[in-house]
Amino acid sequence: MLKGKKILIGITGSIAAYKVPLLVRMLIREGAEVKVVMTPCATDFVTPLTLSTLSQKPVLLEPYNRTDGSWNSHVDWGRWADLFVLTPVSANTLAKMAAGIADNLLTTTYLAAKCPVFFAPAMDLDMFHHPTTQKNINTLLSYGNRLIEPGTGELASGLCGEGRMEEPERILEIIRDFFLRCRDFSGKKFLISAGSTHEPIDPVRFIGNHSSGKMGYALAQEAAERGAEVTLVSGPVHIGLNHPAVKIVRVNTAAEMASACLNAFPQSDVTIMSAAVADYTISNPATQKIKKSGEVLNLTLTKTTDILSELGKMKTPEQFLTGFALETDNEKNNAIEKLNTKNLDLIVLNSLRDKGAGFGTETNKVTLIGRNGESRELPLLSKKETAARILDAIPGNRTE
Repeated sequence: MLKGKKILIGITGSIAAYKVPLLVRMLIREGAEVKVVMTPCATDFVTPLTLSTLSQKPVLLEPYNRTDGSWNSHVDWGRWADLFVLTPVSANTLAKMAAGIADNLLTTTYLAAKCPVFFAPAMDLDMFHHPTTQKNINTLLSYGNRLIEPGTGELASGLCGEGRMEEPERILEIIRDFFLRCRDFSGKKFLISAGSTHEPIDPVRFIGNHSSGKMGYALAQEAAERGAEVTLVSGPVHIGLNHPAVKIVRVNTAAEMASACLNAFPQSDVTIMSAAVADYTISNPATQKIKKSGEVLNLTLTKTTDILSELGKMKTPEQFLTGFALETDNEKNNAIEKLNTKNLDLIVLNSLRDKGAGFGTETNKVTLIGRNGESRELPLLSKKETAARILDAIPGNRTE
């Protein structure tokens, strides 16, 4: 599975660095091409000679060769990799990554990396639970980096608790899973809705909501990167997406979104309705701008088509239908009711009670609820990583 994959390993100054040679050896056995970059402090725990012998490539420590002045290009290394795995990551390097401090070759390479980044913290439990460390982890997650959560057990200090670097065997599994899902929707057709709708009052005014479309666009990007052919039905947004596998159908009103979705749905294998569609529209919008007069303006509203409900009625057993629920009270029960009444396979619950979630943010915090009643609450993540986790819950072309 890993044959030909280019994996960059970054090692920082943590006692857990002694585990990394085993990870490098296992990756080489799997057919991966491995390069290693280290911080100077990492050499106190594991030698570059060991890692270069196992990886069969030179290990980089300094920005340039002090003998002949030749440059070790962090840009080239950052662009070379298909995946950058930083393990172990000390509290110090974690803070540098979060703040964008580039004072060694590893951190400059991290800032130059164009590939997905995984990071595996390793430190004592009190350091791991310190508010600054947790804030730094959340910052990296908001950048789209992916956390390899530390394990719980005996630590170098003699204490027992959370902070152990994940074992090399498990990190190998995580790397395998990452590449496995890279094309797991190859040949599948996705229908995704995104953004809000604008219901016109007159030619210059409308009723709308605060949806930015960022979640739906992240889902479309993720699905396309994983091999799907995507039809993205988008309400008015201020973001873009340029991917050859994504066809964007632009709409303005709830009626237009309903028409586009109902038209594309029969051809879709997977449908994800993440748009915030208006529940009501203006019955008779004015053809001319309404002039200000009087203290009160009365508008008559008419209920719009419940797109998700209509799709649920049309759905065949071979199709997978996902909806979103943005709730402010009795969240889980309301989401489960929506899941059942609208014939969904999965519902993604957003709560406006959660800081960093909801409309307009770069992050999201959701709970995934399936038909079997099982639910999985995700931590606060970037919308890109949230999209990845949502797609992980949808059947693809995986071969276990």
